[in-house]
Amino acid sequence: MKAISYSAFGPASQVLHLVDMRKPEPAAGEVRVALHFSGVNPSDVKARSGSRPGVTKPAFDQIVPHSDGSGVIEAVGAGVSDTRIGERVWIWNGQWQRPLGTAATHITLPAEQAVPLPEDVSMETGAVLGIPGLTAAHAVFGTGEVRGKTLLIHGGAGTVGLLAVQLAKWGGARVITTARGKGMARAAQVGADTVLDYTDPDLGAAILAANDGALIDRIIDTEFGVNAALDAEVITPNGVIAAYGSARDMSPTLPFGPLLFKAATIDILLIYLLPPPQRDAAIKRLHAALGDGALVCPVHETFALADCAAAHEAVEAGARAGAILVDTRP
Repeated sequence: MKAISYSAFGPASQVLHLVDMRKPEPAAGEVRVALHFSGVNPSDVKARSGSRPGVTKPAFDQIVPHSDGSGVIEAVGAGVSDTRIGERVWIWNGQWQRPLGTAATHITLPAEQAVPLPEDVSMETGAVLGIPGLTAAHAVFGTGEVRGKTLLIHGGAGTVGLLAVQLAKWGGARVITTARGKGMARAAQVGADTVLDYTDPDLGAAILAANDGALIDRIIDTEFGVNAALDAEVITPNGVIAAYGSARDMSPTLPFGPLLFKAATIDILLIYLLPPPQRDAAIKRLHAALGDGALVCPVHETFALADCAAAHEAVEAGARAGAILVDTRP
């Protein structure tokens, strides 16, 4: 099989290489998937660049990156029904704590990590459902229904943010989101009730004004460190701050007093570690929203497998209007 691999940290153009590898046979409980698309996420880029704190070398001698993807099951191991052969699937945790991810023509992994893809959902969308889709679904619905509540979604023009806006509206919430420039229009187009410029010096007041002066029930945050004080200001008592990112400030100083007297819950999300019941619930939410036509997963650009380094560079550049995919088909 063809695959992209790296054995050392560094710039994408220097360390990512197209290689030939043996196609792995599925062991008991596993399936082999002929991949159509691989999703490239910021976590993949950080892992390859070596920018994670305290990590000085790759965990394996040779790594095929990426955790998300879509394709068709072509072989199964013992204990897996052969009726799954030919099944369209999407992948989660493809390269989490294992060396071989989805930046390849094939992947072999535990059968439960290959989720049946609804027939009316495209393979491109399937490759976005892993990290972005599950993060958005759990961030919105992680503590239950949101109908009648107000959600503040920071970064509503990002890949996760756009999905979260749509899922929250589908769930019956009022949605206030932040973005900037062209991203403001994108967030509005997918259903946000109010879109605010996150550089507004009076953003807290603008958020409350958009909610008729009331405090916010649930906050979904892509930059928790930067927004912690603002979140404490606008969250309602006993509200939840669901934080899935803090790249600009990884060691934030928390406003403990304001958070204490709101009895706020800070729910830090790492979708790789989501327990099975919560993951199953998030998958069901995603499939239901897709079935209702309430969820669109935009793709900014698709690259050939041989151009995987350029795909990583596109993620690093930011300012995207959707996901970055790699076409893995032979």
